Amino acid sequence: MERRIAHLDMDAFYASVELLRYPELKGLPVVIGGRRASGRLTGGFERLKDYVGRGVATTATYEARALGVHSAMGLMKAARLAPEAILLPADFDEYRRYSRMFKAAVASVAPVIEDRGIDEIYIDLSALATDSASLARLLKEQVLHATGLSCSIGITPNKLLSKIASELDKPGGITVLDAVDVPVRIWPLPVRKIHGVGPRANERLQALGILTIEQLAAAPMDVLATHFGARYARWLHDAAHGRDDRPVVTFREPKSISRETTFERDLHAVRDRETLSSLLWRLCQALAEDLHHKGYVGKTVGVKLRFADFRIATRDITLERPTGDAQEIRRAARECLKRVSFDQRLRLLGVRMGSLSQQQAEASALRVEEPVNLDLALD
Repeated sequence: MERRIAHLDMDAFYASVELLRYPELKGLPVVIGGRRASGRLTGGFERLKDYVGRGVATTATYEARALGVHSAMGLMKAARLAPEAILLPADFDEYRRYSRMFKAAVASVAPVIEDRGIDEIYIDLSALATDSASLARLLKEQVLHATGLSCSIGITPNKLLSKIASELDKPGGITVLDAVDVPVRIWPLPVRKIHGVGPRANERLQALGILTIEQLAAAPMDVLATHFGARYARWLHDAAHGRDDRPVVTFREPKSISRETTFERDLHAVRDRETLSSLLWRLCQALAEDLHHKGYVGKTVGVKLRFADFRIATRDITLERPTGDAQEIRRAARECLKRVSFDQRLRLLGVRMGSLSQQQAEASALRVEEPVNLDLALD
């Protein structure tokens, strides 16, 4: 049976969800990022030019992207490119809700799905009798009906090509390719379009004069092996020729689940104790909710800290029994924090649960009452 693999990618997902909430912003440059303090103001919306801080753009509408703004760009830099763009805070709870909705809509048509994140999935269409273009249209209709959002779909013989194809005709595109289409549609693209060629590999390929996928396909194997090693050279060669035999994996056991937050300003372990304590509690609550929704409990609680000099410290502790309770997670996180020397201000705080098992978390995992005297266990 000939394989037909689809890659479905939601179009500007976070921004599109926000436009459902604020339809008056359609057609305008909108950037998603910053904190809850950002967003709706009396009589209008916050402009990017008014932002002060070191937050980054989570995503942006296509109108903002046309001005040079892209995800992971610092908001201060984005403000120089698009000062009049609207700035809205990220609402990840809402994005996760829409993620579940679009995936359920797809599963009603084609249930063999590999979850690749909040806004993208692979779908194995090989066993379905309907032609690829018709299936893609049906999937788009189902997603639109369930969420009000658009998506782009690439359908090819494998995951590597489908990932590339789904980006060729964004937004709202349908791209169906066979192996014979690789020289025409894939080879003219820059090598960085291959998922798995990162910035460093791209720089090294450019230094060799390899700028396009076609040039990579024609590169001698011995040259690639000399600069990248035999294994990665073979993968580069196969990828450039559109070869990929990876299956669609319908379930992948997570190793850990985590929540973290980067602060708008560096926080002092003593002078900002109350703020840090509140942030720790909210992170533990959010982590407990994630565990509950996904049906996991865990035994290993860890914390992650990034200091002002970008040094990272991690500590973890293993509990006697698995838990998904926010209070127990917080207590364990505080024990971890006792083993950290707070000699600098903090930029980031994170909490992680590992050693997961598939059990229903206790109902108490969703308690949200605020303890009376919260203190981080800081030296």
